[in-house]
Amino acid sequence: MPPALPLEANIKLDIEHTVVEDDPRIWSTARKNVILFIVSGACLVVGLSTNIQNPANAQIEQQLHATPGQISLSLSLFVLVQGIFTVIWSAISEIKGRKLVYLLSLALFTLGSVVVAVSKTIGLMIVMRVIQGAGSSAVFAIGGATLADIYEPRQRGTMMGVYYSAPLLGPSLGPILGGVLTQTLSWRAVFWFLVILGGVIFAVFLFFFHDTFRRERSLAYQNALKRHVLEHKLTQAVRGDENPVSEKKMSEERAEEQPTPKDVEAQPVVIPGAAIKEVKLSLPDVNPFPPYMRILSHRNNVIIFIPAGLSFAFSFSTVYTCARTLATYYNYDALETGLVLLSYGIGCMIGSILGGRWSDRTLARLRAANGGVSFPEMRLESTKIAMWWFPPSIIGYAWVCQEHVHISAICVMLFLAGFFSVWIYASTLAYIVDANTGRSSSALAINSSIRGVCAFVAAEIAVPLQDAMGDGGFYTLWAGIMLLAELMILLVLYKGKQWREASIEKEKEGSG
Repeated sequence: MPPALPLEANIKLDIEHTVVEDDPRIWSTARKNVILFIVSGACLVVGLSTNIQNPANAQIEQQLHATPGQISLSLSLFVLVQGIFTVIWSAISEIKGRKLVYLLSLALFTLGSVVVAVSKTIGLMIVMRVIQGAGSSAVFAIGGATLADIYEPRQRGTMMGVYYSAPLLGPSLGPILGGVLTQTLSWRAVFWFLVILGGVIFAVFLFFFHDTFRRERSLAYQNALKRHVLEHKLTQAVRGDENPVSEKKMSEERAEEQPTPKDVEAQPVVIPGAAIKEVKLSLPDVNPFPPYMRILSHRNNVIIFIPAGLSFAFSFSTVYTCARTLATYYNYDALETGLVLLSYGIGCMIGSILGGRWSDRTLARLRAANGGVSFPEMRLESTKIAMWWFPPSIIGYAWVCQEHVHISAICVMLFLAGFFSVWIYASTLAYIVDANTGRSSSALAINSSIRGVCAFVAAEIAVPLQDAMGDGGFYTLWAGIMLLAELMILLVLYKGKQWREASIEKEKEGSG
């Protein structure tokens, strides 16, 4: 039997700490850093693809005889599908592992980029942008889950902050690269560039990525396996005989290999490793809806998903409408616009890294004050320091844009808005993982889906609202919305533990 995972004295055993072979939690720091670097690099590429097209829109519209509405559709559908398709990739990763999903999705993304680059009609381009979005979504769906596979909860805030900084910087670098490629070559060069990046990332995952998924630690896998056992589909004995495994035998092996029920927080019984080797689950076993419905039945999850989605919608709306403001009132070209938006990306990146570290420090401090016992909601305490400054920074940005002041003021306010926004989001992202033990991939997929829908809606209404209200009114409205989002986070901070424990107890009663 492999060595047990070293745990803190007061940490309770749960499904995430089930004993497994080649435990990713005890890999070397260097090996974990390679995984972090690979996943973050993939997120950077995906982040680039979101709006690298923007500087090329004028050329695309002219050469493909497209309307502004069709160009807008190619952008908004990309973001929508990128969010929604995460639920499919996440469900597959909980049955077939992370690496297979990364490879399939990156191949799809690269193929979509090739066809976009050679498209002769706007219709084909829109369809292939949808394919691109579907392929790129897997990194968002399971990147955080991959880090949850290898890092303990006390480390996740910092690592999630580092991981999430890459896709935040991508949208800011995208317009710069898109502008350079479009101006020096053509709009098609933008997508050939994505083809090259997609191919490189695919090769890196193929040769250097070690799968972090462990079936014993996945509730989705365990529940699918349990269905097979209960339906008498296990035709070989655990020890190699030809008789089906009896319930008694399974219970005896569970008692030998797993912690006692008092020590285990996970609701479903963990099937022994020997039994897992006897059953080969396949794609027909992929059913995303039961785990997603369980996650959405937890009130704390539903409430925390909303501010997370609104935060992404704000970010997408800011990048989208700022480009219009700079082009209209400052006569900036694509490259100059990209350089200004880089201040927002840098603010997001620094806010993600520092916010994640502060989240871990806050969790450690509160755990020590609580006798060495922690719970996920403690992590949200770290958001308070940024909550005071986030809405005022949005209002500041609103009115420096409205009054068309010097560009340096816009850069400063963009930096602050990005910094405080992602400081808050880094903690909520880590909370979503910590609060959904054994279901982190599914929880992050739902979060990405909600973010995608929110960004799609923001993309569709941003321009009409900006034209009707001006930057001042539009972003003052956003400040009010984000203040409401902060209140929802505080609600989870103070009531989430009670709601979460009640939901877990209800699930136990239902499975009993």
